[in-house]
Formats: sequence, structure tokens, C-alpha cells
Amino acid sequence: MTKVTYQIVEHDGGWAYRLDGTYSETFPSHSDALAAAKIAAAEQQVAGRTEGIEYEDKSGKWHGEVSDGSDRPETDVSDTAKSG
Repeated sequence: MTKVTYQIVEHDGGWAYRLDGTYSETFPSHSDALAAAKIAAAEQQVAGRTEGIEYEDKSGKWHGEVSDGSDRPETDVSDTAKSG
């Protein structure tokens, strides 16, 4: 099973969560970003339908595949930032 970890980080004058180099929207406070990351992590674990998906990798290449809707990753939120 895949494991993904959302990280809480300072970003664009506020706070965001990051996953594999991709940032969420910017939140005004650390606690807002933490709450949003926990929601995103929980939603990531919800099973869906099996269907075709397309996604772009880090190098900009597009891929298409069939995703099993019950194959959900284990998620975590890493809060190593100090709220200020």
C-alpha cells in the first residue's frame, strides 16, 4: 500500500500543506493549514469507483491508467513547523 504524507509549511506569506512538491492554497494561519491537511488526508482514504484517470508527473509527462477505486493510500500529516 502506498503512503502519502502531507507536510505543513510556510508558503506565500502564510501557511500551506505540501505533497510531493505540490502546494495547497495558502492559508492565513498554521492551524488553518493543519486542519485543511487533515481533511485532505481523510478524503484521500475514501474509496471511490474504479475508473480511468489521467495525471501529469513531475517531468510534465501525462499518463493514463485504470485506478481501482478501493486502492486507497495510507495518509499522514507531518506538522514539523512551529506555529507562530
